[in-house]
Amino acid sequence: MNIVIVGAGEVGRSVAKTLSGEGHNIYLVEKDEAQAKSAGEELDVQIINGNGARPNVLAQAGVAPSGDIDLLIACTNRDEVNMLSCWIAHSAGVPNVISRARSLEFTDSADWGNKLGINAMISPERSIAREIISLLEVSSATHAAELLDGKAALYTLKIAEDSPLVNMALKDLRTKYPDLIAVFVHVEHEDGEAGVPNGFTVLRANDVCYIVTYRKSAELLQQVFQPSKENSLKKLFIVGGGKLGTQIVQAVKKDFGNVSLRLIDSDPEKCARLSEELGEALVLCCDGIDKKVLNDEGIEEADAYVAATDSDELNIIYSAMAKLMGAKKTIAIVKRKDYQGLTQATPVDVIVDPNEALANLILRVVHYPRHTKAFSIIERINAEMLEVVLHDNNELLGKTLAEIKLQKGVVVALLGRGDKVLVPTGATQLLAGDRVILFSLTSMMPDAAKLFGAEIK
Repeated sequence: MNIVIVGAGEVGRSVAKTLSGEGHNIYLVEKDEAQAKSAGEELDVQIINGNGARPNVLAQAGVAPSGDIDLLIACTNRDEVNMLSCWIAHSAGVPNVISRARSLEFTDSADWGNKLGINAMISPERSIAREIISLLEVSSATHAAELLDGKAALYTLKIAEDSPLVNMALKDLRTKYPDLIAVFVHVEHEDGEAGVPNGFTVLRANDVCYIVTYRKSAELLQQVFQPSKENSLKKLFIVGGGKLGTQIVQAVKKDFGNVSLRLIDSDPEKCARLSEELGEALVLCCDGIDKKVLNDEGIEEADAYVAATDSDELNIIYSAMAKLMGAKKTIAIVKRKDYQGLTQATPVDVIVDPNEALANLILRVVHYPRHTKAFSIIERINAEMLEVVLHDNNELLGKTLAEIKLQKGVVVALLGRGDKVLVPTGATQLLAGDRVILFSLTSMMPDAAKLFGAEIK
């Protein structure tokens, strides 16, 4: 495909690198001259230095009635630029356009996108807020992703030394814990051995496990993996009163009920507005690591501390300091890839990257345009999860999973059937309307998705 990407920031570069590596012809439009030059040196793409919201600049990339562009992706930090770029491309006849939208009002409904001819309006703040809620549900989780409309989730957890799972074979798990309905889709041993496990895989202390389970099983999952760690959320500190911070507050109030909340921001005007909007949440107008304020508010009793300011550096420093002051779990929102490995060198428990989330959302729409309900790229283990709906003409209908004989490295992790969520076995028969959650190594996902009838671009 011929693809135009507007914006050569972290997101634009990440998407351009992936799509270029897949053999697509990429035009990368960037207004900042230095950033455009840097991207040209780093990536095998064609660079257009100019404002992506101007028709004459986009025309240089082939966005014109006589052009042959298949897709335009606008992912700058400015909603107006993104939406105008998409509208120009749509008007010029580009069949598919995708826009980043930071302002939540643009993604509250499909109206804005429909009126401007935009195929997908994507907001990373919503998906990041949901991921953080899942991380707060399971205090030991270092990664989480919702599945099947929030009824299930993927969690990443490490097996503690005192866990009853140590030296247990997976085939014995259901016998010992009949209420823990979970699928282990990937296990990473401390010695580096890793892969999709089977029933005879023996779990060890410090194994990092990727598990798909019902959301309602999250508490039991925590108890089994980290028995000495408490899993309740009673007190939460959130730093940063921007879009993401307020999204997290609203989601916590909805999902957790009676939680003692502290929302911190240093802008007096913003704090005054937030106090009116958020009601029960206590808004503190101060620096995010003001020791006196944090001690007065009981930081040592905090079950979690989330740093969601606009500064990566502040979020890392604040989270590390909060951890040293007694917060049980700290989560830092960090956009720069260079900082992603800092959880091993600092007291920060979890680093969440909204740019990575946005890049994944964009790639989901590009690769699987009709199967976008659930898609997660798990970069650390080079794996993906995808939700595929089985339609009436699917060739697999009536077959059991055992009959399909999936390749090693591909797992049907969950199955949604009506209002129910099932953990399938080899005897599970596929029916029309089933929503299948596939887990696969990235290299194998296209073939696995095609097998289950997904439309792939």
